[in-house]
Amino acid sequence: MSFKTIHTYFKFSKEQRIGIFCLFVLIISLQLVYYFVDFTRVTKEDPAKQKWLSLQSGLDSMKRSSEIRTPKIYLFNPNFITDYKGYKLGMSIKEIDRLVAFRKKNKFVNSAEEFQGITKVSDALLHEIAPFFKFPDWVNTKKESNKFKKYTNSAFAQKEKIVVIDMNRATKEDLIKIYGIGEAISLRILKQKEALGGFVSMEQMQDVWGLSSEVIENLNAHFKVITVPEFKKIDINNASLKELSQFYYFRYALAKEIVTYRSMKGDFNNIEDLTKIKGFPVDKAKIIDLYLDFD
Repeated sequence: MSFKTIHTYFKFSKEQRIGIFCLFVLIISLQLVYYFVDFTRVTKEDPAKQKWLSLQSGLDSMKRSSEIRTPKIYLFNPNFITDYKGYKLGMSIKEIDRLVAFRKKNKFVNSAEEFQGITKVSDALLHEIAPFFKFPDWVNTKKESNKFKKYTNSAFAQKEKIVVIDMNRATKEDLIKIYGIGEAISLRILKQKEALGGFVSMEQMQDVWGLSSEVIENLNAHFKVITVPEFKKIDINNASLKELSQFYYFRYALAKEIVTYRSMKGDFNNIEDLTKIKGFPVDKAKIIDLYLDFD
């Protein structure tokens, strides 16, 4: 194809040239409009819809905050608070230690006020955790029964006459009548009496696990050691290690110390000689003395 033939394709009449020029102007105009004009659709929100969306946002925020909440605290007996439980409740180490020391004496707290008196927790902390305290049923029963003592009528004011029973003759039925003593604890008391051969003092009630100071007080009001039973005393100067370790107030380690001391120093003359041994329960020496034979 020659140059002349190609040239014929670009020959336009005056009208054609004007049309082409107008087409270019239209294309350029459209490009400029597209470049400078924002064609994003402006949507006008309904005010009611905006208010609903705002409310929904608040509800979502409340829902998220409710999901992130502190764990639920269940009812518990404050007498058995562990170190970890006390820490989670907000108690200090000293407050926990006071409760532990109190419990080591086989004593129980039976009210929120007594709990505060023992642990010295603040009023604010007590107000926060006291609603979750759950004491044994006998504590609540006793509190309700005490309400009847407030009547001034002489028919209600008269105290029931207490018949004191010999502790060494007490039966399970006798013990269960005391507030705070159920079948399990009554059997525990009788079993301990059998192991000892008999009680020699009401102070020995403090050695029974599970008895609070209040229950022991009730026991002292209804029972006394009137007659000391005849039981075989332990021959402290001739008893074997096994025999000594089976005695309620001695354990194997103490029994071994007694045998060692006896072999090195000679026979024991009295209870004072025994108190020289490391680990001997000096506070119970008078009671232990009644179970031993030094002849």
